[in-house]
Amino acid sequence: MLNITRFNALEDAFENMYRGVPVWLPNLETRAPVARAPAPAQFRMDVTENDQEYQVLAELPGVKKEEISITIDGNEIAVSVEVKHEKEVTHEKDVKNGETLLCAERYYGKIQRAFTLGQEVDEATAKAKYNDGVLELTLPKKTVAPAKRLAVH
Repeated sequence: MLNITRFNALEDAFENMYRGVPVWLPNLETRAPVARAPAPAQFRMDVTENDQEYQVLAELPGVKKEEISITIDGNEIAVSVEVKHEKEVTHEKDVKNGETLLCAERYYGKIQRAFTLGQEVDEATAKAKYNDGVLELTLPKKTVAPAKRLAVH
């Protein structure tokens, strides 16, 4: 479970230096190498809060809304995405269409982001909206009942 941390420009710059570096694998069918992108470690998110709710914006380009799963457990939130192959991708020549794979950079598989918020979320009124590759979560804070005093009889 990851906690939300403050933005650190130096740390972000270091992480971005290695993001998207292709992994070169030899293609045994041809003499040309095939570039394969490493699985993304996580997707990018912005989390804000006000007195009533948390707002989460997550970038999920190219994902269908049916591939998104959101779990709320108290103040723990998990967002997972499973992107499936539209077409089988292999190193071999596609005999039917005469195609040979030269480069495969699109990621297919499962990625997840889990984090803890400062206060429990009212899951009954939480909302999720997905539009143009951006997932928007509106997570109302659970109202805390004031302490109850008991009278001694």
